[in-house]
Amino acid sequence: MTQWHRLLGRLANLIDAFAPAGGPPPRTLWAFIRWCLDGSWPVIWLACLVSALAGSMEVVSAWYLGVIVDSVSNSGDPQGYVLQYWPMLLGYVAFFLAVRPLAFGVSAAFNGITLPINIYPLIQSRLHRWTLGHAVTFFDNDFAGRIAQKQAQTANALTLTVTESINAFVFAIASLAGSAVLLAAIDWRIAVVLFVWLVGYIWMIKWFMPRVRSRSKARAAARANVTGQVVDTITNVKTVKLFGHTDHEDRAALDALGLFRDRMLEFGTLSTAFRFALMGVAGILPVVLIFSTILLWRQGIATPGDIAAAGAVSMRIAQMTGWVSFTLMGVYSHVGEVEDGMRTITPPHTLTDAPNARPLPRIAGRVGFENVGFAYGRDAGGIEGIDLVIEPGQRIGLVGASGAGKSTLVNLLMRLYDAEQGQITLDGIDISTVTQDSLRQQIATVTQETAMFNRTARDNILYGRPDATEEEMIEAAKRAEAHDFILDLQDHMGRKGYEAFLGERGVKLSGGQRQRIALARAFLKDAPVLVLDEATSALDSEVEAAIQDTLIDVMQGKTVIAIAHRLSTIAQMDRIIVLDHGRIVEEGSHDTLLASDGLYARYWKRQSGGFIGIEETAAE
Repeated sequence: MTQWHRLLGRLANLIDAFAPAGGPPPRTLWAFIRWCLDGSWPVIWLACLVSALAGSMEVVSAWYLGVIVDSVSNSGDPQGYVLQYWPMLLGYVAFFLAVRPLAFGVSAAFNGITLPINIYPLIQSRLHRWTLGHAVTFFDNDFAGRIAQKQAQTANALTLTVTESINAFVFAIASLAGSAVLLAAIDWRIAVVLFVWLVGYIWMIKWFMPRVRSRSKARAAARANVTGQVVDTITNVKTVKLFGHTDHEDRAALDALGLFRDRMLEFGTLSTAFRFALMGVAGILPVVLIFSTILLWRQGIATPGDIAAAGAVSMRIAQMTGWVSFTLMGVYSHVGEVEDGMRTITPPHTLTDAPNARPLPRIAGRVGFENVGFAYGRDAGGIEGIDLVIEPGQRIGLVGASGAGKSTLVNLLMRLYDAEQGQITLDGIDISTVTQDSLRQQIATVTQETAMFNRTARDNILYGRPDATEEEMIEAAKRAEAHDFILDLQDHMGRKGYEAFLGERGVKLSGGQRQRIALARAFLKDAPVLVLDEATSALDSEVEAAIQDTLIDVMQGKTVIAIAHRLSTIAQMDRIIVLDHGRIVEEGSHDTLLASDGLYARYWKRQSGGFIGIEETAAE
C-alpha cells in the first residue's frame, strides 16, 4: 500500500501546480492557451502517448477476435483445439487481464490524477495573479462576481479541454490509425472505404463545430451576466430592501435569465441537429465495412476472422464516433468559454511598475507634490497644479467641499492612479520608480468606507502586519477601542471573539465597529505615513472622544494626512490645506486660517458639529 501511495504521489506531482506565468497573457486564443499551460506540456504529451497506447488496445482486441475466429474455423479437431492453440489463447488471456487493463489504468491515472488536479490550479493561480495586477478602474468597471466567475470558468473549461481531448481525441486517433492498418492488412480497398467515410465525418464536424463554439461563447457570456446581476443584487441587498425594490431586482434578474435561456435554446437546437446528423453518419460505417468484407470473403480474399475483425472495428468506431463527437462538441463549448473569459481577464495592465522599479526603502516620511495634475482622463475635474511639501512627522488636514480633490490627492499618493502631470515623491524618491506594493506598505490608510474580509476578526486586524504577535494584535485592538466588542462577537457557526467571521465586507458589524477594526489594522501596520480619510466619521461622539488620545499618540513621529468634513477633528493639525475645484486655495494653521477670514473660515462658521454643507457648494 505504501508503494501504491508513493506512486500516486509521484503522478500527482509531475506538474508544478502553482508555477508563475512567463509574462503577460496573450490576447489570441491559442497563444493564451499555451501561456496558461506553460510548464505542463511535457506531461501533457506523455499523457497523449499513454492515451494513444490505450486506444491501440481496441484494435488489438478486434485483431485477436479475428484470429480466434479463424483458428476455430481452421481447427478440424474441436476436442484438441485448446492443446493446438494454447499459446495464442494464453496470449489472449494475458492481453485482456493484464496488458489492456494496465494501459487503460495508466491512462486513467493521467487523466484523473496528474492533469486535472494540477492544471486547474495552475491556470486559476495565473489568471488570479494577473487580475490582482489590474488598476482599481478595472474593478470599478465590472461586477466582482463576474470577474471571479470568469477566472473559474476559464480555468475549468481549459482543464476539461485538455483532459477530454487526450481522453477522447488522442485515443480515437490511435484507434482509427490502428483500424486503418488492420483493414489494409485485409484488403486495401477496405481501408479506402474507411478513409472515404472519415472524410465525410470530418466535413460534418467542420461544419458544426464553429457554430457550436460561437453559440457556446454567447451562452457563457449570458450566464456570466446572470451571475453578475445576482451577485450585484445580493451584495447590495440592504439597499434593495430599504428602497423597496425587490420587484425591480427580480425583473432585472428575469431579464438576464431570459437572455440566458434564449442562448441556451440556440445551443440546444444546434446540439440536437448535430446528434441527429451524427447518428446517421455513424450508422453508415458498420453497414459498408461488413458488407464490403463479405464481398471479399465471397471472392476468397477475406476470411471469416477478417469479417469478425472488420465488424468489431466498425461497430467500435461507430460507437466511438458518438462519444468523440459529443466530446468534441463539449471541447468546442469549453473553448468558447475560454475565449469569453480571455476577453474579460486579459486586457493589459494600465498601471504597472517601471521595468527597473525597485522596492522603496524604509522612509522618514517626507511627502512632496510637484505641480501635480490629474483629471481622470477628462479635460476638467480632479486636481491641477498641486505643489505641496509635508515634512516628516508633520500632521496636515485636507479640507474642501465634495469633489474638491481631497481623495484624488490621497489616491495619487497611494498610486491607485498615475499622475497625468507633475511628480509625487517620498523622501525625494519618485513613487513611479518603485514597486507599488513596497510603496503601499509604507502607508497606513483608514477610509470612510472601511473594507472588511469575510474572515475572522483576527485575520482582518493582522492584515495590517501578518507577522505580528497575538499580544501586538490585541494591543492594537485595545488602542482602537475594538477589543471589548470583538470579545462579544459570535457568528452563525458559533465561533466567538477574535475567531468570529465578520461576513462579506464586514456586514455583521456596525459602521463604527468596522472603522475601529480598520483603525486597529492601521495601528498594527505602524507605517511612517498615516492617511485618515474620514477615519472616525462612523464613530459616535463618546467612542471618538475615547479614541482621540490614542490617535494623537499613534500620530507621534508619523507623517499624517487627514481628510475630514467635521472640521473639529482636524483643528489641532500642524497645517490645514484647503482645496477648491482641484487647487490649493488656502494653507495654514487653524487659527491663521480663521484670522484670514477666507474659505476655511466660512466653512467653520457654517458648521456646528456637522459637515461642510451642500449649500456652501451651491453658493460657489
